[in-house]
Amino acid sequence: MDPASYLSHLRRELDAFRATLGSDLGAPVEHCGRWTLRELAGHLGSGNLWAAAAVTEGHGDHHPPAPRDPGALLKWYDDGCATLLAALDADPAAPAWSFAPPRTVGFWQRRRAQETLIHRWDAEHALGAAKPLDPALAADGVAEVFDTMAPRMITRGLATGPPHALRVTATDTGASWTYGPGEPVAALAGPAGELLLLLWGRRAEGEGGLSWSGDRAAGLLVLGSRLTP
Repeated sequence: MDPASYLSHLRRELDAFRATLGSDLGAPVEHCGRWTLRELAGHLGSGNLWAAAAVTEGHGDHHPPAPRDPGALLKWYDDGCATLLAALDADPAAPAWSFAPPRTVGFWQRRRAQETLIHRWDAEHALGAAKPLDPALAADGVAEVFDTMAPRMITRGLATGPPHALRVTATDTGASWTYGPGEPVAALAGPAGELLLLLWGRRAEGEGGLSWSGDRAAGLLVLGSRLTP
């Protein structure tokens, strides 16, 4: 996906997340531990400023706290979105601090688009009105899980490597990935958005219209290790 597409998606997802903050900030967020919508807004807003500092200051040590007052929280979120978008409107090949390669602005263009996509869904789901994920962005998110997030979990000692290979196919975009060593022992297919929600632990493997072929039990072993934080 090109930089302009990432930034366009990011703007839309940031705005969609913002729209949920006019509702019940005390609503529990099902897949984020004990967080409410207020804590999720703080997490996303702090992450926006962290990523902006990674680009403009070249480090990952910026962890600003979110205000508790609802009105102040909304302004802080809005200001942080503007700061992030300004920082990311740059050459994707320009150097930046990041927690995984490539160490470039392009890393953050992709990462923040994906982070916001998932948490926009979380916020809407908390309010009982989750909208579908854009198929192209979701397919890129599946790729990011396999090429960045899962390897990082293994490197950090938080997961084990896959024992064998699983083939994953997005039926709406045609994109396909093989994760793990050797020939795939099983295949999983479904809409890109549902695949992404599964990989991020937002769906159970029997939900979302996903279909299996091959050795399903062996495929589930691949998914059984922690693929994402």
